[in-house]
Amino acid sequence: MSLSRKRKKELKRLKGEANQLWHAQQEILDHANHVAREASRQLGAYGREQVVPSVVSTYEHKVQPVVDRGYAASRGLVEGAMKGLDKSVLPVLGGVVGSVLSVGDIAKDHRVRAALERFQPKPPPKKTNVGGVVAIGVGVLAAAGVAYAVWQTFRADDELWVADEEPALPNL
Repeated sequence: MSLSRKRKKELKRLKGEANQLWHAQQEILDHANHVAREASRQLGAYGREQVVPSVVSTYEHKVQPVVDRGYAASRGLVEGAMKGLDKSVLPVLGGVVGSVLSVGDIAKDHRVRAALERFQPKPPPKKTNVGGVVAIGVGVLAAAGVAYAVWQTFRADDELWVADEEPALPNL
């Protein structure tokens, strides 16, 4: 396919304009990068010179004293609780644990067990009555009936079985 002279000339002119636009965009991007770098440098300097000293001053004069007072108060509470724990709770807890252990040791002593067995009431001897004997008899009869039913089910009975060979049909 061949282009006319007029079309070739228009395409060449359009290509030149596109190249000029490309170079102009590159210059604008370079200038924008330079402005962004300078703004970043200025922002860093402003932070170091203005923001950081203000934050440090506020922390030192307003936040740190409150934190120090809270720490001192909590430390005093913890120390008081520890003293109370050492003086009142731990001795009582130790006494309870010691008592439990001594009761366990006493319960293991054979003399104490023998004395306790003498004071425990003896269970009355069991009496055998007619109802118990009848119940045992009925249970034995039921078991015998189940055994007989199983035996009848599985015994070999020639009449119940089907012959292995099929009967031959008579020839007609």
